[in-house]
Amino acid sequence: MKTFTKIIATSAAVVALFFTTTANAQSQKLGIGLTAGIPTNDAYNFVGGVDLRYQFDVDKQLSIPVTAGYTRMFAKDYTVGNITLDGQDFGYIPVKVGAKYFFNESGAGVYGLAELGAGFGTGSGSKTSFVYSPAVGYAWSNGLDLGVKYEGLSRDGGSIGFFGLRLAYGFSL
Repeated sequence: MKTFTKIIATSAAVVALFFTTTANAQSQKLGIGLTAGIPTNDAYNFVGGVDLRYQFDVDKQLSIPVTAGYTRMFAKDYTVGNITLDGQDFGYIPVKVGAKYFFNESGAGVYGLAELGAGFGTGSGSKTSFVYSPAVGYAWSNGLDLGVKYEGLSRDGGSIGFFGLRLAYGFSL
């Protein structure tokens, strides 16, 4: 029950932030991104993901992104004796909110990004994890965005994560 309460409280905070910030926002953007990464856990070979990001600008340098998507960690096969067993992939739906800061006044160029949220496991018996994702990147004024990030998931004292490259395209609404 505590997890459900946290999810409801987080969702309410995101909605409240959206409505209070949108009134003052100068512009809004919608983008789609592809992520490829290297897991920090030896049980996985590769990470792939896709996301949709809604971003509203507080001013030219500061934006509030809300991101959701699907990420899959592809498991390594392992051998026991003469038998090779398939590893179990791990998929989750990250839902995050954050702050994106551009280091120049144009609203493009080099930026830093920090996001927090929840990762909803998609497998049978999967649970919800806390997700955190710091990133740095470069956004061009034509909508192209290239970033390097770390995304971590934490639950029940354990953690897993990956270093990734995100290529995205955004357009103004």
